[in-house]
Amino acid sequence: MELRDYAAQDAVGLAELVRKGDVSADEVDDTARRAIESVEPDLHATVGELYEPAFDASTDGPFAGVPFALKEVAPHAEGQRTQLGSRLAGDGVVGPADTHLMTRVRAAGLRVLGRTRSPEFAFNATTEPLVHGPTHSPWDLERSSGGSSGGASALVAARALAIAHATDGGGSIRIPASLCGLVGLKPTRSRTPVGPGQWENLHGMGHDFVLCRTLRDCATALDALHGAGPGDKYEIGSPARPYVDELEADAGRLRIASTVEAWSGEPVDEDCRGAVAAAASALSDLGHDVGEGRPAIDNDVLTNALVTTWAAGMSQRTAVAERALGVTVGPDTVEACSLAMLTHGRSLSAIDLLDGYAQCNAIGRGIGEFFETTDVLLLPSVGKIPWKLGELDQNDISLDHEGWVRKVFDVYAPFTAMFNITGQPAISLPLGWTGEGLPIGVQLVCRYGDEATLLRLAVQLERTFPWADRVPAVAVG
Repeated sequence: MELRDYAAQDAVGLAELVRKGDVSADEVDDTARRAIESVEPDLHATVGELYEPAFDASTDGPFAGVPFALKEVAPHAEGQRTQLGSRLAGDGVVGPADTHLMTRVRAAGLRVLGRTRSPEFAFNATTEPLVHGPTHSPWDLERSSGGSSGGASALVAARALAIAHATDGGGSIRIPASLCGLVGLKPTRSRTPVGPGQWENLHGMGHDFVLCRTLRDCATALDALHGAGPGDKYEIGSPARPYVDELEADAGRLRIASTVEAWSGEPVDEDCRGAVAAAASALSDLGHDVGEGRPAIDNDVLTNALVTTWAAGMSQRTAVAERALGVTVGPDTVEACSLAMLTHGRSLSAIDLLDGYAQCNAIGRGIGEFFETTDVLLLPSVGKIPWKLGELDQNDISLDHEGWVRKVFDVYAPFTAMFNITGQPAISLPLGWTGEGLPIGVQLVCRYGDEATLLRLAVQLERTFPWADRVPAVAVG
């Protein structure tokens, strides 16, 4: 299989070629390895050697024969090594068994052949961990591919992979999707399984899914991966029909509220504002009721909630690593801003954590009430055009725990984390572009459990602002 032919296909397209017998799964696997090798010297998106052979997967799933990679943040597969993006983990820990998500990845036919870079503990909007080094954007090698799923976003944008695993605990799917010109859906809380090793992922704020380039890949992946696993804490209703069918369904006339103002009060780049305004105008022309509006959010309450819950969660995870590996958290093993968060987290009481949950509840209730009279919220995915590497230094000794959270989520990514608290579905679409040709994501948010409306509306925007022909400077083929 030629590299240019491989790079031209999305995941559904690759699977169709394998299903028809035009190419074999082994040929696609070999081509994917060559594709990754062709861009890796520029992007630095992977960790360690590629798996040889790829992990076993079904030969009759919807993505049978399609190459895939797992994010370097937690072990999902038996035999998968992970270092948590940190020096703390040394050579890493090895997954003892497949998670419920990984069981579905295999059943879908996705063949895992490597792991992608993440910032330390997946706690940054860029991917520049000291342990592995920075991942570069294929659109501009001086810029970030985003975080925390930055390795995945770089490979998918560069056409080295059609689809890759990603996670989102505060925007870590939507932020790199925006910076790399991809489709990035954070599903509804409990839409994908989190077990068996955890009851909730990051207090219910963490979500596993994928990064991809097309909406049909996104919908097909959601069909393959959705549904509660055995013993999951919560279950939500199943979709009324397959998500791929929503791509052909009528969106109806929706009530859409639009905003470009950050709750933090920090300025939002004009290119980001302009992309939202263009999308709002297009949606109005399509017959939707579009007006300005946004939920009321107290940014200080939001910040306190994030600091408390994330610091507690990081502290628990690193304590497990310390016990399992015989290591110690300190300036020689974790980056400075991580250490500040861990120090704060280990000082928290149970009452402090429950107070943090109460603040999450206050944020969630306010946003939930807003969606009683609004179908969709339209807003930027991030507050800045793709930023340069080095701007979000997780080893900055001048920042304390709150200063680090405010820098990331007040200034660079002020539009994402609140929807991790609410658990609502949110998607970033590459609808805007700077004068330099850099991608700008626009975010859509729907009610809890309503990915269907999100996909129906996203298709309308894809037709209005097609992005399939946009190819970065560093790309396969």
